[in-house]
Amino acid sequence: MSIKITTRRSEKTGLPPGSLVHVGDLKEEEAVITVMEYDEADFSERRVSSMEEALAAVGRRRNVWINVDGLHQVELLAGLGEGLSIGALALEDVLNTHQRPKIEETGDSLFIVFRMFYLDAEKEEVASEQVSLFLGENYVVSFQESEGDVFDKLRARIKSSVGRVRKMGPDYLAYALMDAVVDNYFLVLEAVEDRLEELDEEVYERPSHETIQDIHRLKREVLFLRKSIYPLREVAGSILRSESGLLTEATEAYFRDLNDHVMQVVDAVDSYRELISGLLDVYLSSVSNRMNDVMKILTIISTIFIPLSFLAGVYGMNFDNMPETHFEWAYYVFWGVIIVLALAMVWNFKKRKWI
Repeated sequence: MSIKITTRRSEKTGLPPGSLVHVGDLKEEEAVITVMEYDEADFSERRVSSMEEALAAVGRRRNVWINVDGLHQVELLAGLGEGLSIGALALEDVLNTHQRPKIEETGDSLFIVFRMFYLDAEKEEVASEQVSLFLGENYVVSFQESEGDVFDKLRARIKSSVGRVRKMGPDYLAYALMDAVVDNYFLVLEAVEDRLEELDEEVYERPSHETIQDIHRLKREVLFLRKSIYPLREVAGSILRSESGLLTEATEAYFRDLNDHVMQVVDAVDSYRELISGLLDVYLSSVSNRMNDVMKILTIISTIFIPLSFLAGVYGMNFDNMPETHFEWAYYVFWGVIIVLALAMVWNFKKRKWI
């Protein structure tokens, strides 16, 4: 269970660059380190208790995927930096869970940061966490904020030797990890689209105060998606332009396809953003129209009762010598005049198409 404590950025104030301070939710459970070694002929997977034990596999000939779930144990990052000669600034970015998606070369590896989105079924909202990758000559080291991700299908393909991943190098594994995250973006966007359709129907049929709250909540989620996905365009484009020897020609086509998918996601997010803005306008117009209808009905009722109230006021005065007051049928005539006058006004309103 997560402790409800968050390390803020302000706690790093005054510290020198490269200081390893975790920025995010602090947790009490141990970080989980999983080491997966594979080549076309063989595969193994195990959990280890230290970064030194995990890095021992890097020196072998097979491809290695080291995955760490949990960023709160800073000593793991320090051990990674020592074992793979990774700069402190890159390690600092791993611990900063609000890092903007980016790619940069650090030592003998490529460092890639992006966000993973998924649907939180309990809270019924879009949740996210930061994923950091270090791509080396025969390894990929990935860091996640907590256990649970969208890589289960990829793990299954590696275990069962389905597809190309066992036949390709670590750069293809890095592509496959990013592709799994981007593919899950589409699932999230489908959920956003379904919610948009529900809100669209609700706005037209039964707009309420809860409706505008749901629209604003969805707007915040889409804005957060946009803020996190837009920089990923730069990452995908930078990979295609990279001259790093860690990225082979064999994976260039796959990264180009990944770039296309990212662009599709960006276009979809922009479309949803415009649709939500349109929904807000429709909601405000709908509420305004409903208010106008109510005011029109109240105005018509008031207009009808103005002459009736005048008549009632005249014949309600307490004078002894008022005409018609002693007429035997005066009461019935009075009601007849009122009814005829009210009907005549309603007929006139309908003729003018006011009602």
